[in-house]
Amino acid sequence: MITYIDGTGEGMEHLIRPEVQAIEVSGIRKMANKVSQYDGVLSLTIGQPDFPTPKHILDAAKQAIDNGETVYTPNAGTLKLRKAASEFLQRKYGLSYDPAEEVIVTVGASEAIDVAFRTILEEGSEVLLPGPIYPGYEPIIRMCGALPVHVDTSGNSFKLTADLIKEHLTERTRCIVLASPSNPTGCTLSLEELQEIAALVEERELFILSDEIYSELVFDGTHSSIASLPGMRDKTIVINGLSKSHSMTGWRIGLLFAPAYLAKHIVKVHQYNVTCTSSISQAAAVEALTNGIDDALPMRDEYARRRDFAYNSLVEAGFDVVKPNGAFYIFPSIAKFGLDSTTFAHRLLEEKRVAVVPGAAFAPFGDEYIRISYACSMEMLQEAMERIKSFVQGL
Repeated sequence: MITYIDGTGEGMEHLIRPEVQAIEVSGIRKMANKVSQYDGVLSLTIGQPDFPTPKHILDAAKQAIDNGETVYTPNAGTLKLRKAASEFLQRKYGLSYDPAEEVIVTVGASEAIDVAFRTILEEGSEVLLPGPIYPGYEPIIRMCGALPVHVDTSGNSFKLTADLIKEHLTERTRCIVLASPSNPTGCTLSLEELQEIAALVEERELFILSDEIYSELVFDGTHSSIASLPGMRDKTIVINGLSKSHSMTGWRIGLLFAPAYLAKHIVKVHQYNVTCTSSISQAAAVEALTNGIDDALPMRDEYARRRDFAYNSLVEAGFDVVKPNGAFYIFPSIAKFGLDSTTFAHRLLEEKRVAVVPGAAFAPFGDEYIRISYACSMEMLQEAMERIKSFVQGL
């Protein structure tokens, strides 16, 4: 430990913003870090696709290096990539965005969420979030001086529907977060459910942040975006990216789509945050969105196979579980086993060498659940399910 002049080892930590001091390391990462202390662990924790980045994308990145494409790009990303992203959304989901003024390439979807919130939120703003929810939203909201309002969806198949939203709307509501498919539940919102939300908020002055990073991994039916509905485009920020669809987590390519009046302000925050995304990653992303437009399909089909296996295995083992419709997560209830999620996860790790994420990591209303990622081989998943079954039988 470094000893500072005052001899405390803490230096001037008391001068750090309270909002930052209050932030904790993600519960997902805490569990992943704990796993490293054990040998022979079957880890079902981090949402890392187990497929390699497709070779044609790797080749495009290598070609970009050979061509010397190693300089700054425009802040919003190369126009070639923004055009490819715009065309991808049009072909896949019927969304139309001007690549010159309404598309921003970010450092992963995480940065897209950050710059969006920092553009639209102010002190005292409220943001409605489905609970349980991915933990990456709340700290950013709080650092903006705004208030996250978690809406309990556990009794509604983990869906943030219009009826639940209506109960929590106030004059201070500035934004509603929709995540479909959802992390950690894998649940999706249907077109009809999105239409009901649109009807509720169409006349209200608020924004929708629609996190659609798993949009290419919908197993049953098709993905729908609320931005495609009448009256919604001008108040919706669509977040997407290539981490999950093309197994490009380390390339850090996020995509933000917003109406021009809004995007012109978001890009300023993005500019002073990172300047631009990696030029080589952008070249790879062009290839992914054009020649690799359907790269996600075989991965999606394999995830669906694993989803079915995991769901059936958990039901057979006695879990109560909502069958997910997308992403690569399943979120079974552990309420009947008499343990909180942290105790359950830690004992499962210590006794059976299987790592899952405690539901408590996903904000309020998650502590009676665990998150299992099936972004792993079927062989690992089969063995892990056998160990989980053995564990709960011994409780």
